[in-house]
Amino acid sequence: MKQYSLVVILHICLLAILSVGVYVLYCADLWFSMLITFLFLLGTGIHLHYIQMKQLQMMRRLTDSLRYNDMTQAFRPPYKNKLMTEMAVELSETLQAFRARLLEEEIKHQYYESLLNKVDTAVLVTDMSGRIEWLNRAATAQLGQDPQLPAELLSLPSGETQVIRIHRNGTTLEMAVATTLFVARGMERRLISLKNIHSVLERNEMEAWQKLIRVLTHEIMNSITPIISLSETLSERGVPVTLKDAAGEKEYAVMLQAMQTIHRRSKGLLGFVENYRRLTRLPAPVCASVPVRELFTDLQKLFPDATIHFELPPLEKTLDVDRAQIEQVLINLLKNAREASARRETPKIEVKAVFAPKVTSSLTAWRCTITVRDNGEGILPEVQDKIFVPFFTTKTAGSGIGLSLCKQIMNQHGGNITVYSEPGKGSCFTLQFC
Repeated sequence: MKQYSLVVILHICLLAILSVGVYVLYCADLWFSMLITFLFLLGTGIHLHYIQMKQLQMMRRLTDSLRYNDMTQAFRPPYKNKLMTEMAVELSETLQAFRARLLEEEIKHQYYESLLNKVDTAVLVTDMSGRIEWLNRAATAQLGQDPQLPAELLSLPSGETQVIRIHRNGTTLEMAVATTLFVARGMERRLISLKNIHSVLERNEMEAWQKLIRVLTHEIMNSITPIISLSETLSERGVPVTLKDAAGEKEYAVMLQAMQTIHRRSKGLLGFVENYRRLTRLPAPVCASVPVRELFTDLQKLFPDATIHFELPPLEKTLDVDRAQIEQVLINLLKNAREASARRETPKIEVKAVFAPKVTSSLTAWRCTITVRDNGEGILPEVQDKIFVPFFTTKTAGSGIGLSLCKQIMNQHGGNITVYSEPGKGSCFTLQFC
């Protein structure tokens, strides 16, 4: 660039000298010499203008390359000149260096974006008004393509992790949410991470219930077994010789009746405890490919009621499940639905399966959902969160293990079971399979 400045200065000096020469020759009436000097003056000006235009064209090509992201341009000197050659080389090297920096930044951007898309934690960036600027695949899978953030997320304090509940499509999601504020391009933005811990909490809760049930049943059975044995032995004994008189026989009959009552109730309690032990003895599922249409057809034979309608899926639709266990889940749900809609004038129960494309993602994506819908009395809102808890039941003759067993079976299959219910309108239980 120093040489270019020198060339421009020389041209300007030459223009000034030639201009003075033209004036002097004009005053001396040397017309021919003045004409020759004027031509030199004109040629020098044209040459200076030519140099400037060529440089401007090169600069324009450089700006167009940057504007349209065309980093493949190579600059060549417009004419054979050492100065122009050096300038063209400098511009080409500058563009190559800028292209290398852009490529490096793009590689970093793709690396970090790919890394964020692989994690199962939903990550999204919003402005302070809550408008989403970027989100990863996990966030798209959990919140949808065009999500509307709940107000609870926008009001969380920065730097803290809290657990909130989000109700979406009849499903309750328990999310661990962390919010961080940062500044980019002079504007404050919010980085939000969401982790669905619903399945983790459910699994921990089920393990806690199993440990409690295991301890309780063990202690109860240890205490009740000798009571059953002794009461049975005493009940089978005849009338002792010392009690042969009428008063003694009458007293013994009362004692015998009491012993028989104790024996009967103890055996009933033992059977009751055995039912709950099923929750802790559930075998691991042995999964195999099961045609869903065939599964529905077999259930249709077990429940031939006209009120129960099965929507049969195509023959090629299958599930990798333990057929016996999933059948038990559906049988429990159908029995509950039949009892819930028994008081309706026109009871109606619908069973259908919906299949979705398999999504290859680290986040849970449901490939199949089976719904059991009834038009029964529904479930009260304050009870819906408790119906899968062991021992809890709203039925007078219920044991409180049916839905708990369904929940445990679905968890062992890597799936989930949810319920959506409106009092007076009915309930819909949804089985979700990966």
